[in-house]
Amino acid sequence: MREESNPETSLMPSRMAAPMVLASHRLRNRVVHTSMTTHMARDARITSRQIAYYANRAKGGAGMIITEPLLMAPHQTNGQRVRVWNDDNLDDLKRWAQAVEDHDSRLIGQIQDPGRGRHESGRSYNALAPTAAPDDLSWTMPHALSAAEVQRLIEEFALASARLQRCGFSGVELSGAHGHLFSQFLSPWSNRRDDEYGGDWDRRARIVNDLVAEIRRTCGGGFIIGLKIPGDDGIPDSIGPAEAAIIADKLTASGQADYVCFALGAHARSLELHVPDRHGPTVPYLKLIRSLRSSCNGVPVMALGRITDPAEGEAILARGDAELIGLGRTLLADPAWFIKAESGRAHDIRYCLSCNTCWDTIITHNEPLSCVNNPRVANKEEVDWWPRPVARPLRVAVVGSGIAGMEAAWVAAARGHDISVYGRAPEVGGKARLRSLLPGGETITSIYDYQQAAAQRSGARFEMGRTVTAGELIALRPDAVILATGGIMHAPEWLPQDVREAGLVPDLQVAMEDVVHLTVRQVGTAVVYDMDHTEGVYAAVEKLADLFERVVLITPRALIAQDVSLVTRQGIVRRLTQRKVDILTLTEPCWTERFEDGCLEYVNVYSGERGQIGNVSFLAYATPRAAQIDMVDAIHEAGIELHLVGDCRVARGLLGATADGHAAGNAVGTFLSTPTLYIHPTKLRKNDHPHSPYDRRIHSATGHRRGA
Repeated sequence: MREESNPETSLMPSRMAAPMVLASHRLRNRVVHTSMTTHMARDARITSRQIAYYANRAKGGAGMIITEPLLMAPHQTNGQRVRVWNDDNLDDLKRWAQAVEDHDSRLIGQIQDPGRGRHESGRSYNALAPTAAPDDLSWTMPHALSAAEVQRLIEEFALASARLQRCGFSGVELSGAHGHLFSQFLSPWSNRRDDEYGGDWDRRARIVNDLVAEIRRTCGGGFIIGLKIPGDDGIPDSIGPAEAAIIADKLTASGQADYVCFALGAHARSLELHVPDRHGPTVPYLKLIRSLRSSCNGVPVMALGRITDPAEGEAILARGDAELIGLGRTLLADPAWFIKAESGRAHDIRYCLSCNTCWDTIITHNEPLSCVNNPRVANKEEVDWWPRPVARPLRVAVVGSGIAGMEAAWVAAARGHDISVYGRAPEVGGKARLRSLLPGGETITSIYDYQQAAAQRSGARFEMGRTVTAGELIALRPDAVILATGGIMHAPEWLPQDVREAGLVPDLQVAMEDVVHLTVRQVGTAVVYDMDHTEGVYAAVEKLADLFERVVLITPRALIAQDVSLVTRQGIVRRLTQRKVDILTLTEPCWTERFEDGCLEYVNVYSGERGQIGNVSFLAYATPRAAQIDMVDAIHEAGIELHLVGDCRVARGLLGATADGHAAGNAVGTFLSTPTLYIHPTKLRKNDHPHSPYDRRIHSATGHRRGA
């Protein structure tokens, strides 16, 4: 951890720093890490990495931490969640609680069951629900719980809560929002019962009230019980703000709950509301929270929903909108968010982009939780991390000033290396700077703003607006080169060779460099051929839709946005539909001479049926990117330590760029194996030896030393 601020110059404590008491437990401040699935458990058991993730957020200042959903009943079998319903994990549960509570942070276990809800591909065949009706999103058909099964479930959840208490947890949170099981019982749309657990508001709320009462009976008054309940699930005839007010009153009237928070969205087309992104306003739930607060019978309220800046948290508390500030993605991006804010170092925060890449890693790719702006998630040295100085500084050239190159530059410079950054553009940021000028791109600037400030503070030099050649680079005689020269979109096969060579039809990135500066409405139709399916493509299409009379999006796939997460895809489809973008799927353009007259023909990839788009005044393509590695052979032949990062290693998104750059910045000069290093497979010298100095300088792209 970096040094704390000088006490003589530190700021007065904020409202977020004020302690409070919940169920006899003292919270040292008002900052709460809300529940986020980490996918770090293995075979339903706790891992050291998982414990490190939570301990780091406690170390970074969170006064209370809510776990990801736990396996609280025998029917729950997801091996990527931690089993609590038996004694398998007792010792590790104790270790988990101690790791957090030792930092004076309260650890709260979350009780959740998805019920019929499913946001992954396919359907669940073991789902439970109040009624046998299909899920609004996945069309999963659940088993309708009997009254006896509901009561057994309540007993199992309460027994598991008591087990958490014995292991040192301070409480539990019942997750009754987002269209999960408790929410399904609360909603008149999904609960069609007419027994003691359905039929009117009191009976629909009974499962939650009975569970709270049973946990309180089992665990006593000194155990925190929190409620996350729906504020607006976005489903017609279900739970809107008026219905949420009724539910809040029913669930808090007994006074047995210790805090309540409201969330939006459900397992439906409203799923995107669950994790509000950068295409909407900051703190989007706040107006709703204010309106529902009076229905909570004096129970403390936690505000949540895209709170990313310390000033936002302060303002919420100052106005009395809530007593607690709930942060999920914000503390994933920077676990030291609170201590940086309290020590007057808000400029040092690595801010959440609200890009939902974290959702993509755990849901779409089924991988451990990751973050674009935090390449050190769950690392032992994560909180307020700063590199250790090297014993022997090297002269390092970083070629390329995009996200990957800048991440490598600041880390290597902070380690004490002599860093020179060469960028073709006049400003840093690369393609990310262009993306920042498109809809929903404003938050991206925080990545390279932080990187540039950290690099400059560490003594890095910048030569911007300069295209350096391999010869010039080698003549500078650096000890190492970090190549971050990006990638180039592959020209689609339907473009004739002479058209490609003449550059008459640009790729979308090149085309948008001019478009982003247009302010006057354009005549004609803009056409984008989409063989990329990433979020940036559709941001460009949105921009075109704001400028052109008509926009047509063409893709050879059956659907659009297939390479992004479901919540991101929902937003993309909604916005393009609202902008009246025409989407042609299973289609490719046909190049004909008629294009000279503004007529673009297209063909269905299966049927061969043809059509045409008239009055085309803009045509560009978005396709997979090939690495720009023109310099590699020359640098390799010169025997210079070489690292490839970002798209010039392999084209990916921002997550891969910052991860590559961070790894290279730490690896440069260490001769350690790393997947960011490169060796040309056909350029092995005859006298190379696995233990020669030359061999130690350049390693393979697989991370294994040659000959090892």
